[in-house]
Amino acid sequence: MSDQIIFRNLTLGYDRHPAVHHLDGAVAQGSLLAVVGPNGAGKSTLFRGIVGILKPLAGSIDLGEIDPRDIAYLPQSADIDRTFPISVFDFVGMGLWRSKGIMGGFDRRDQGKIEQALTAVGLSGFERRVIGTLSGGQTQRMLFARLILQDARLIVLDEPFNAIDAKTSDDLLALVLRWHDEGRTVIAALHDIDLVREKFPHTLLLARTKVTWGPTREVLTAGYLATARQMCEAFDDSAAPCGDEHQPSRAA
Repeated sequence: MSDQIIFRNLTLGYDRHPAVHHLDGAVAQGSLLAVVGPNGAGKSTLFRGIVGILKPLAGSIDLGEIDPRDIAYLPQSADIDRTFPISVFDFVGMGLWRSKGIMGGFDRRDQGKIEQALTAVGLSGFERRVIGTLSGGQTQRMLFARLILQDARLIVLDEPFNAIDAKTSDDLLALVLRWHDEGRTVIAALHDIDLVREKFPHTLLLARTKVTWGPTREVLTAGYLATARQMCEAFDDSAAPCGDEHQPSRAA
């Protein structure tokens, strides 16, 4: 299996202040990879680098044959402007921009695709709602509907299950696993260690630099998690834990 993404001595940051240091590694095509670490560990920064929002301060990100337009990116929900006066239908339809262009209108076939995507995420009947009226879980479902329409080979998800109800989380996780079954590459930043252990075969443990990267059962050990916590504390005394062997399960 070929590599879809290769990081070579990658350093990313803001105003020349590094947030991810000297990262080396490769993501194989068709991988289902979890990126785990505390707030401030560089997960969102790494994802912004992958999708081209941030340029490397040093090193490189090699996407091989992947065009940046063929990457579907889900930012954290806090990055969505919910005050913008746009309907759910039109927001989801933005997922068709590659084929329609920024100013392109929707024909009957496009309208059918949008309706199917909304049905797939459980938002049938919400087409004319303004996005600012949606709950947190409904907003995340809407964002996933837009991802469906992008039909991308590489999908990058930044905290896709954060602060949403268990039913929504389970429904959206099912979509993620379906994308993986279809041979797409999926990379997700996650805090739920139990979920990662249960569903994600490979994990990158990040604390501004790579702690370890490999099969999840080998990465999420007590020793590596303790090392990650120590590294996080070295950067920021107030950093949240990187992970906890005694963290409650999703069902708790």
